[in-house]
Amino acid sequence: MRTPATDKTHTRKPWQYWLKRGVTLFFFILIPVLLFWLLRNVDWPTVVATLRSYSPLTLLAGVGITAASFMVFSSYDLLGKAYTGHKLPAKHVLPLAFVCYAFNLNLGAWVGGVVLRYRLYSQLGLGVGTVTRILSLSLITNWLGYMLLAGTVFSLRLVPFPVNWQIGTMGLQLIGFGLLAAASVYLAACRFSKRRAWKWRHHEIILPTLRLALIQTLLGAVNWSLMAALIYLLLPEDVFYPNILGILLISSIAGAVTHIPAGLGVLEAVFIALLQHQVPTTDILAALIGYRAIYFLLPLAVACIVYLRLERKAKKRQHVDSKAEITNSEDRERAKKNS
Repeated sequence: MRTPATDKTHTRKPWQYWLKRGVTLFFFILIPVLLFWLLRNVDWPTVVATLRSYSPLTLLAGVGITAASFMVFSSYDLLGKAYTGHKLPAKHVLPLAFVCYAFNLNLGAWVGGVVLRYRLYSQLGLGVGTVTRILSLSLITNWLGYMLLAGTVFSLRLVPFPVNWQIGTMGLQLIGFGLLAAASVYLAACRFSKRRAWKWRHHEIILPTLRLALIQTLLGAVNWSLMAALIYLLLPEDVFYPNILGILLISSIAGAVTHIPAGLGVLEAVFIALLQHQVPTTDILAALIGYRAIYFLLPLAVACIVYLRLERKAKKRQHVDSKAEITNSEDRERAKKNS
């Protein structure tokens, strides 16, 4: 995990800056063009009819899966509590992590994952270094679970590509082996490394225990599995769950590369491109619209309410602390006069 070790900043080389900007711009152009090409002949009335056909029980199950997923993700910050040793109770940590995750999904990692987390934790009295370590552990937990699942699904070739895409199957399998290797290296380092801390680019990296790393892997994998389970629930019954999981994992990397908030358009483009040879495009779109409504928008609405309550409580604490400080100051003045 990383904590600030100095005030010096790492200067990015100009070619790296422009390369990143160029890649981002390329995908910003590519995704809308690809999505338009894939959706140009969609029968939208059929999509609407499919959405209306979802039973209340199916929607309720979807909400239950979403609630379970958000609870698992919020538990990442409980691992951060165990890792850093801070004393905030779980009743403060879980709502905070829930709000950050909902905003992260919808508005991007910088808003929900970073800025909001620093703000809310600092209001509870945690320092920048502690919050950084919590954030770092949460990120590693998420992507460690991703590497385990994606490595397994990709290496076993559980994502059936369209016929004209078969050349990508071997490449995806090699990526799967690489992801499993990376996850294994992390776990092995947590178990066998005698040196527990390193400095890298002015940050200190401290390895957790193997037990904590295994819990990270489990929680991360469960969360990604639940996300895929929601999409699977909304698709026709004859689809193969590992296939849905694999496509979701591919689309998540594409969304991370493009930096588009909520992966808007990226998720749809990848699912349609890789699944339309098995499932009608109208069914795919209906499932993804339902997925976004249940997993993105519904939690965001709840998170806005929770966030306002957290801010209100923070102001009350600041008011109480301010009054206590004034009282203590007056007591000190009276003590001086009496002495």
